[in-house]
Amino acid sequence: MAVHHSAPKYASNSGVIDELSESISVWVLDAQEKHGEIIFTVQRGAIEDVLRTLRDEHKYQQLMEIAGADYPDRAERFECVYMLLSLTKNHRVIVKCSTDENTPVPTVTTLWPNAGWLEREVFDMYGVTFAGNKDLRRILTDYGFEGHPFRKDFPMTGYTELRYSEEEKRVVYEPVELPQDMRTFDFLSPWEGSDYVLPGDEKADGPPDVDKPKVTESPADTGAGAKAEENAAEGTDAVPPDMVEVEIETDEKGAE
Repeated sequence: MAVHHSAPKYASNSGVIDELSESISVWVLDAQEKHGEIIFTVQRGAIEDVLRTLRDEHKYQQLMEIAGADYPDRAERFECVYMLLSLTKNHRVIVKCSTDENTPVPTVTTLWPNAGWLEREVFDMYGVTFAGNKDLRRILTDYGFEGHPFRKDFPMTGYTELRYSEEEKRVVYEPVELPQDMRTFDFLSPWEGSDYVLPGDEKADGPPDVDKPKVTESPADTGAGAKAEENAAEGTDAVPPDMVEVEIETDEKGAE
């Protein structure tokens, strides 16, 4: 029996930008369809109004995710990306706003309770603050962590490291110290033309001359000849011993 759902199996993006823009046009900075997704870039201060309008008037009921992005070359280097889902339309839209290190983004915990944890994640990873979030704490990094790991200028090794100290009998934090052997990696591939000789390569005269095929100038170069034939006729110790005939008895059913 066929099962019919109120939501279509696949919702088209056709006409969505025009329909939604009628309600949020005063706050929209850019609207486009990219990679099969509808993306709105809006004013930072109006993010709560935009998302409330999409939720209440256009049935985008669920806030699926809040993500961050870092573009260090921009004046407002951070983007907050809100991903909304309409259960009744089976359709998704993305809403973006930008900010810098010092300017907070209005919280949307007033619209969706799960936004509290999502905003904490963006704050932890990027350092973006959210005005009105009453519990803006780190959520993924450890206690006392310094910096924000998803920023493009965050060092790959971090600022501090932790280890267990046998002397103090506890876990201690201390500045990262790289041993010298971690600083002398040779990332030049030999296939790209190194200016040094790898161990073992000093025996080679150079690359093979592929235009000149190797040939045998005489039968002696192949190891063949009368002497080889005599040695083959005499045999060697490697010849297997004489085969011994063994009689195998079988029962009435033919099993051995």
